Amino acid sequence: MTDNANAPRNVIFNADCIDVMHSFDRSMVDFILTDPPYVTRFHDREGRTVANDDNGRWLRPAFNQMHRVLKDGGFAVSFYGWNKVDLFMDAWKSAGFRVVGHLIFRKRYASAVRFLRYEHEQAYLLAKGNPARPERPISDVLDFPYTGNRLHPTQKPIEALVPLIETFTNSGDLVLDPFCGSGSTLVAAQQLGREWTGIELDNQHYRTASKRLASPQHHRAAA
Repeated sequence: MTDNANAPRNVIFNADCIDVMHSFDRSMVDFILTDPPYVTRFHDREGRTVANDDNGRWLRPAFNQMHRVLKDGGFAVSFYGWNKVDLFMDAWKSAGFRVVGHLIFRKRYASAVRFLRYEHEQAYLLAKGNPARPERPISDVLDFPYTGNRLHPTQKPIEALVPLIETFTNSGDLVLDPFCGSGSTLVAAQQLGREWTGIELDNQHYRTASKRLASPQHHRAAA
């Protein structure tokens, strides 16, 4: 756990994550779990979009700041758009991250159908420095229950995020999600007894996440 008692904990910022992280102290975060825009000009069946999904200008500066605020020997898990993997890989490596694992989240439904049926999400496990291996490594293939995307157009299920936080953090550690959306990462961290900090640019999603984190039903420890 980081020794920085002044790190912002259990709070969500409604602002640009690059600006917010720039104000953070170096190495203040124990673990990062985030689902950034995929740079694919996404829109769902209802016409909902994701902020900054139409450009990749934020990629390098955002991951530079993530690397700076993450403790040495810490891990980050980042979802990414498979057809923009070159942009993401460039941003991760230029920031100083080492790619140490790849995760597949299997769906029981197709989120889209083009040349293939899209029945998975994907993320890379990134390391800063040379972290110790987990005592009980988890599988690199995890289930991805359907959320219905009621709270966010690309809402991630808490059940898929809990195993990651449980594996790569300890009780009381600080988990950061710079693109927190509806707050799923933060809820998972809260349920596991971890501290959390979120950043969200979109005011509507910021308000959704704030309500979720204040809800008594989420203030329980995961079994």
